[in-house]
Amino acid sequence: MSEQIIKAEFSEVMQKSYIDYAMSVICSRALPDVRDGLKPVQRRVLYAMDELGLRFDRPHRKSARIVGDTMGKYHPHGDSSIYDALVVMSQEFKKGMALVDGHGNFGSIEGDGAAAMRYTEARLQKITQEAYLADLDKNVVDFIPNFDETEREPEVLPVKIPNLLVNGADGIAVGMTTSIPPHNLGEVIDAVKAYMRKESITNEELMEYLPGPDFPTGGLVVNKKELLDIYSSGTGKLKLRGKVVFEPAKKRGEKDKLVITEIPYTMIGNNIAKFLSDVVGLIETKKTTDILDISNESSKEGIRIVLELRKGADVERLKNLLYKKTKLEDTFGVNMLAIVDGKPETLSLKDIIACHTHFHYEVTTRKYKTLLAKLYDQKEIREGLILACDMIDLIIEIIRGSNSQKEVKACLTKGETGDIRFRSSDSMIEASKLHFTEKQAAAILDLRLHRLIGLEIQALREEYDEICKKIAEYEDILSNPSSMKRVIRKELDGLKKEFQRERRTVIEDGKAAVYVEAPLKQEQIYFVMDRFGYSKTFDKATYERNKENVRKDYKYVVPCMNTDKICIFTNQGTMHQVKALDIPAGKYRDKGTPIDNLSNYNSGKEAIIEVMAAESVISSSFLFVTAQGMLKIMDGIELKAAKRTVASTKLMGGDELIRIIPVSMDPDLEDKVILQTKGGVFLKFLLSDVPAKKKAAIGVKGIKLTKDDMISEVYVMEAQQISSIMYKKKKLEFNKLKLSKRDTKGSKIRR
Repeated sequence: MSEQIIKAEFSEVMQKSYIDYAMSVICSRALPDVRDGLKPVQRRVLYAMDELGLRFDRPHRKSARIVGDTMGKYHPHGDSSIYDALVVMSQEFKKGMALVDGHGNFGSIEGDGAAAMRYTEARLQKITQEAYLADLDKNVVDFIPNFDETEREPEVLPVKIPNLLVNGADGIAVGMTTSIPPHNLGEVIDAVKAYMRKESITNEELMEYLPGPDFPTGGLVVNKKELLDIYSSGTGKLKLRGKVVFEPAKKRGEKDKLVITEIPYTMIGNNIAKFLSDVVGLIETKKTTDILDISNESSKEGIRIVLELRKGADVERLKNLLYKKTKLEDTFGVNMLAIVDGKPETLSLKDIIACHTHFHYEVTTRKYKTLLAKLYDQKEIREGLILACDMIDLIIEIIRGSNSQKEVKACLTKGETGDIRFRSSDSMIEASKLHFTEKQAAAILDLRLHRLIGLEIQALREEYDEICKKIAEYEDILSNPSSMKRVIRKELDGLKKEFQRERRTVIEDGKAAVYVEAPLKQEQIYFVMDRFGYSKTFDKATYERNKENVRKDYKYVVPCMNTDKICIFTNQGTMHQVKALDIPAGKYRDKGTPIDNLSNYNSGKEAIIEVMAAESVISSSFLFVTAQGMLKIMDGIELKAAKRTVASTKLMGGDELIRIIPVSMDPDLEDKVILQTKGGVFLKFLLSDVPAKKKAAIGVKGIKLTKDDMISEVYVMEAQQISSIMYKKKKLEFNKLKLSKRDTKGSKIRR
């Protein structure tokens, strides 16, 4: 067969391929179906567990077996995603109703991960068995081939409740995300029943039954007035708060306590540890002095985070501080996106309930059609058996006179007497009138003799009457919408009665947390950093007591105000800023904190050349000098910025900043600059020869360097109050150096 080359536009091929990939992720991985509220992996895990017979009343089975069956038969995307889905469906602190009953370590609300799948066990919850997987054998949903067409799996599970609302959903697809909060089962069922009574019901009317989300962690939703807009549009933000309780001291020696008994849903996991860390940070930075101690006393019984308070603490102000500065108040982004008829759609509350209710009607209709077909078969068979009992002597005569089962069936269904031996011609005439159906004939041949007892025949007639009643009932359900609604409502009422629980989340219009920071008392402090980069601050008294030792032990000693920032200049031309309040205060003997941990400075990639207070930086002018001899004078106001890291100057490739020296711009001063190179060349010229430049400028050339030489030191005589240095163990007087021009070769000093 000859090859064919198909020409195609590259951009069109890429566009089509990307759209195909995106839709595959959206529909087959990341987003739930509005009908059962499940993602494909969740649906497949539950179906695999049902196939394994892991009912709620049977023993647990190893999670590894469940994951293996799911991956091998239905979900060929790796075991970690399957086990993660299994774990989440078992975690009651994440789901409104847990669908899996886990046995073993399935993680904790504080962010601990589940044990490996080989250690844990699982089975279905009772509600999963009764409301999610029931009636799968009654042709209630379509089955589709699995990935390799060796098995069949349900396209969707016949879920009887709007799981999309009860358990919520979250997922990230390509170009879209879904985030639906969980709700209270009883309230959701009440809302569904209200929709069934009046399909023109509005979202506002539905919210009389379902007022808002019900998170498993409890807490408070404090923007009640915005909920109608959120549930009408399908998008918005819920404002969540934890529940805080004040516990006064009960006996002498105890402290008053502020206890957090419920947390926002967004705080579950590692954010609990982050909250504790944030509270410690508030104490260390003296944002509050009301908290004496913090402890996490949470257990299996629930959350209990205890803050011990000093006597006379302002509790309301402290609550507002926690709401403003920590995750105790947070937002939950709502985006009610789900798959509807194979396409992603953003849905309102009514849309979700309507889509699921119509699906529930379809499932119930298919169920009763299947049951009705079975009843018709049973009715047909019972009619045949009852009739056969009335003429049992004739049937026995036909059986005894026949040579084969085929002859008997032909006689019973078509009246063909053929070679059958009858005792009399009357019997033959009666036999020729028989017209049982194939199913009736088969049932007659399978009839056991004990069924001919009088009581058994009576029971057969009673069975027939019961079947007829059921047929009439099922036909009424299928033909009468009110009867169908009555059946569905009865199912929902049963589920509500058995599985509903009290609402845990309070919904209210809470007052905005208002916290006004007390004005910080300004005081002078001293920032110190040793040659290893360990830093801290001293108060003035500590510094004065240890002044001589501080100057001797620390490379940088910078006086500043506690409201100021510390500016760290590096050889890469960057300036890192850190607030003085963010630098832990220490005693003289304390080691301090690495400056890398307090700022964006990276000691592995850059070196510090100068440290100054921000106030002194923006009020001064500076001479910038690089290793390749580039110079410029820059006004410090250029470096005023809110960012933690800014570029202080521009460098040429391979160059680095070596000195930043504060200088005076007084034209009458006639200050002088001395450049010293590694090769021993000195050049002296007037500071006024160096032009003022912006921070984005490289500068001008200060000295003509030989090939392998570079600047090693810079001196500004008046600014640094220096007139001589020791060079090669001899004193070098700067006044004896010849005054030259900038950008000349300079003089080599030989000793």
